Amino acid sequence: MRNYVQWEGFEGRRWKEKIDLRDFIQNNYTIYDGDESFLAGTTEATDKLWGKLQELQKEERAKNGVLDMDTDVVASLTSHGPGYISPELKDLEQVVGLQTDKPLKRAFMPYGGIKMAEQSCKMYGYEPSEKLHEIFTKYHKTHNEAVFDIYTDEMKKARHCKILTGLPDTYGRGRIVGDYRRVALYGIDRLIEGKEKDFEQSARYGMRRGTFQLREEIAEQIKALKGMKEMAAAYGFDISEPAKNAREAAQWLYFGYLAAIKTQNGAAMSVGRVSTFLDIYIERDMAKKILTEKEAQEIIDHLTMKCRMVKFARIESYNQLFSGDPVWATLEVAGMGIDGRSMVTKNDYRFLHTLENMGPAPEPNLTVLYSEHLPEQFKKYVSYISVKTSSIQYENDDVMRPIWGDDYSICCCVSATETGKELQFFGARANLAKCLLYAINGGFDEMKKMQVSPEYGKITSEVLDYDEVMKKYDTMMTWLAHLYVETLNMIHYMHDKYYYESAEMALIDTDVRRTFATGIAGFSHVVDSLSAIKYAKVKPIRDEDGVAVDFEVEGDFPKYGNDDERADEIAVWLLDTFMDKLRTCHTYRDSEATTSILTITSNVVYGKATGSLPDGRKAGAPLAPGANPSYGAEQNGLLASLNSVAKLPYEEALDGISNTQTINPDALGHSDEERTENLANVLDGYFRQGAHHLNVNVFGKEKLIDAMEHPEKEEYANFTIRVSGYAVKFIDLTKEQQLDVIARTCHDHM
Repeated sequence: MRNYVQWEGFEGRRWKEKIDLRDFIQNNYTIYDGDESFLAGTTEATDKLWGKLQELQKEERAKNGVLDMDTDVVASLTSHGPGYISPELKDLEQVVGLQTDKPLKRAFMPYGGIKMAEQSCKMYGYEPSEKLHEIFTKYHKTHNEAVFDIYTDEMKKARHCKILTGLPDTYGRGRIVGDYRRVALYGIDRLIEGKEKDFEQSARYGMRRGTFQLREEIAEQIKALKGMKEMAAAYGFDISEPAKNAREAAQWLYFGYLAAIKTQNGAAMSVGRVSTFLDIYIERDMAKKILTEKEAQEIIDHLTMKCRMVKFARIESYNQLFSGDPVWATLEVAGMGIDGRSMVTKNDYRFLHTLENMGPAPEPNLTVLYSEHLPEQFKKYVSYISVKTSSIQYENDDVMRPIWGDDYSICCCVSATETGKELQFFGARANLAKCLLYAINGGFDEMKKMQVSPEYGKITSEVLDYDEVMKKYDTMMTWLAHLYVETLNMIHYMHDKYYYESAEMALIDTDVRRTFATGIAGFSHVVDSLSAIKYAKVKPIRDEDGVAVDFEVEGDFPKYGNDDERADEIAVWLLDTFMDKLRTCHTYRDSEATTSILTITSNVVYGKATGSLPDGRKAGAPLAPGANPSYGAEQNGLLASLNSVAKLPYEEALDGISNTQTINPDALGHSDEERTENLANVLDGYFRQGAHHLNVNVFGKEKLIDAMEHPEKEEYANFTIRVSGYAVKFIDLTKEQQLDVIARTCHDHM
């Protein structure tokens, strides 16, 4: 059994014998059930560094959103020398390390696709290297090229028409969260030793194709671990052994995360569940009288500052899908242990307090793992922070913990993976609203005017018959589910082959569990459309070719979002049915199929590609985001809307059920204290029903409109809103996205 001197004062045995972060945490964390009165403000160092960073962010915005880009160096762990927020202030940084050699400078990452890397440069006025172009077109195949080499014509049509959309074939898939805590607790040498042992043992499986792939991947992981040591050494740190104090623990952990964001530009690059882990080191240092509360807050402020600086070079189509330049550096606080103990620590308060010390910000994507059993003082504090900043989201720990345990991380915006034990293959969205139109039009795309699915035959009746529509829709969903999974299988095979996440995977168990994420777009519109067909009279309006391009609705019908069982049961049916179809499909590397009701900000792009629907939504209009009811459908207030969403079973959508609500401050009360108490009660009631997720915005539409019209106002520089599973600075959204957010329901009564 190892017993490093750096572990002095830590309890437990199992985590010393094998890599087991959960066991370390359960044996050593300190529950905190007090209030926020212990928190400290910013230090002089934090004020100077944050002031400098805000200047750089303003300059970045003035330069069309990109401050600087690399064009002739391929990003790697050691491709760039040390970088600091400001060279003259570098001694003030408690946590050091940048993706490149300069703050906010975006790296050149061609392994996902050379065309995309070059296009992102040209978009912002930079000229990519001719030498790198030659290398990555003549001598080195990329993930994007490989995927398009093997796509079928049917897949290309589905992608072109956006019935399958947002696929990670032109960007890094992301969503793989390394257990960055391992670097701090064990040091790199111990991790290398473990991977070398796994490499030797893999030979016992027999030399088959799967073993070949595994051995090559472990070899790449070992190289990545060695590269991390070299990267850290450039900053003057030796991370071969465990961290000896809180500052080193934060630094070592961040070096692990930095390795990930230096080598991958995935759709989500989460930090993981690090707060409780770091609190253990802070508590030990405070007991030794070598750390003060102000110094502890400074460490967390500086780590948070680094998460706010993560940047990737993106292409225009990506920015349209994921507006506001997000990276989803998701970081979790709170939650309950399997043993019934609260896992709230003082450090959870410190991370939330960064939103007061340095103001609201989208990153890190702070996520509260919520339970009604959390300490009351903590629930009041997070509700207060929501009211003041609209910068955090909530996920129901009571429904997630039985599935993922008490040491899971949110690997994108809302979906979970057990930290260090599993990974998720990201899969974007299937547009089930367009799929319904395909059922009506026999697989003929209403916008692109082309046949996409096999010709199953159009519905030709004057009035849509519910039973006929349901039968054809079931057939069309079966076709779409299988095409969707087959497309993703190709993507993930090629991503593993040409853009493997060796740095993240080096910090995950070799014997890893894999989940296979998919997603649903247009959810509420399908529910309301089917409700209209069932309870009202829907007449298709057809063009000269017999294609239904609009619908005339006579009579009223129940709408999802009003706690009306007639509509809500259709919603549950839709989720259950699509998930059942996904489960019948073969998935890459025998991964476990999951789905989500989550559209990020891409609901605008999906909407542009989707024709008019029987629920009254017109062609090209944005789809409602995530699991949210359709715009204008909610008539009975916030609680009725929440009740409808809460009926969706989380076990059928383990990738997440995203619900974003905007509440007028006066709807919650007329003082901060009253609003805080009422929001805490809303959260308790909503999650008690088994609901999964909630984004909370507390402001009125007037503020949004003023920010859109006057982005130059200082008060809007960091105005942060929750959109759909993540947060953005409102003024960084496109005008279309801003108008979409303004169009969403803003509840003025409970």
